[in-house]
Amino acid sequence: MKNKTFKLLARVSSSNPQAIKPVIEELIKNGSVRQEKEEFIVEATMEGLTAKELNRSLLSGLRRVEKKTRLRAEWICNGTTEKYFDYVLKKTEKKH
Repeated sequence: MKNKTFKLLARVSSSNPQAIKPVIEELIKNGSVRQEKEEFIVEATMEGLTAKELNRSLLSGLRRVEKKTRLRAEWICNGTTEKYFDYVLKKTEKKH
């Protein structure tokens, strides 16, 4: 299977924001990360086979540093948006 390009819009919160900040910045290569109070706002593009795989990889990387990290993410590719809360797919929307 061929990698697809996904647009990521995410909010990351943690009980230890300073510990996860360098990890987020390392994982997000093509995009921006900004801190807003206790959350990080992430806008990026990432390549992968599926949104689920990318979401799992991102959250697993963050939780290696701080277990109490939450990820609310929207992965957009080819008119389809998949919304995740942590590892769980909450909603899939298709643009017509």
